[in-house]
Amino acid sequence: MCSFIVPRLLIVFLCLSPILLRADEVDEYIQAEMTKQHIPGLTLGVVKDGKLEKAAAYGLANLELNVPVRTDTIFQIQSITKTFTASAIMLLVEEGRISVEDKITKHLANLPETWRDVTVRHLLSHTSGIKDFINEPIMDLRLDIQPGDVVEALREKPLNFQPGEKYAYSNTGYHLLAMIIREVTGQHWGEFLKERIFDPLGMNDTRVISHSEIITNRASGYLWEQGRVQNGRYIAASILGYAGGGLRSTVLDLAKWEAALCSDKILKSSTLDQMWTPAPLNDGSQAGYGFGWGIGTHQNRRLISHTGSHVTGFKSVLARYPDDKVTVIILTNQRGANQMAIAHGVAAFYVPELKPNPAGS
Repeated sequence: MCSFIVPRLLIVFLCLSPILLRADEVDEYIQAEMTKQHIPGLTLGVVKDGKLEKAAAYGLANLELNVPVRTDTIFQIQSITKTFTASAIMLLVEEGRISVEDKITKHLANLPETWRDVTVRHLLSHTSGIKDFINEPIMDLRLDIQPGDVVEALREKPLNFQPGEKYAYSNTGYHLLAMIIREVTGQHWGEFLKERIFDPLGMNDTRVISHSEIITNRASGYLWEQGRVQNGRYIAASILGYAGGGLRSTVLDLAKWEAALCSDKILKSSTLDQMWTPAPLNDGSQAGYGFGWGIGTHQNRRLISHTGSHVTGFKSVLARYPDDKVTVIILTNQRGANQMAIAHGVAAFYVPELKPNPAGS
């Protein structure tokens, strides 16, 4: 109920604009976090019931040129890319062109003998045991490679564990999935995604990252090191644009992706349920990961999400709170940002149950 003690104009504002008041609180929260975490620029998207509730931009996309962030500013989304690569594989599964139980040797030739029992399911769920060519590391990330170079670099390396025995994040798995997409379809993984997902959804700003392409509204990436903001590191184009983290996008495009995930427009609901189910391990336990998505909880409510991070200077998250039909998308250009904490903080403004419990309660 509105109070008639306050001025009439304020009464109208309070009565008619509770969402706007909440939006103002979100803006203040984001700006405070950006200052605390030394984040130059950030875009935010909040999707409710598959519809965009809030899109906002804060700070600078480029510090040297003093360019402000806009809602259509293009960021590297890094490992959120895996949600798309996994979806590409599942489109092929729906069409009967591959099975998640296929041994990867069915689709790729000349693989190491130790990989003979690795399946598509293992690659999707990071349970293959194959070493991560980026994070272990195996290769010089400043030098360009051909797809098969990753296989050759790992040929004499033992598996970290037997397939299905454990969960261990491996970017190599998604590199191999892109090779499978190429073998099955004859298309580069990025072209397949453009044809089957991006163009149908009108995601016109979502493509494979390119060093050479002129990309309007592209954000620059930064690191917070030695008490100051610095430019992000250089990574070779062929590694930067790989299928485990090689997409660039905007919050507006990712909101379209979220809307598609709330429908059968791209994938069947039964397929999405399969992707959002924790992967089983050999001992009967479960991994905290499905097919291209992290599976967990926050404040005892379901959380389906993926984060992204890269030394080029970007941090991102797409956090889905399915019990509450709310999704928060955060794209930043500072690798040190705690993007998931910010997403949880924003979600709590829309869903009170997601607020942390007071200490001792």
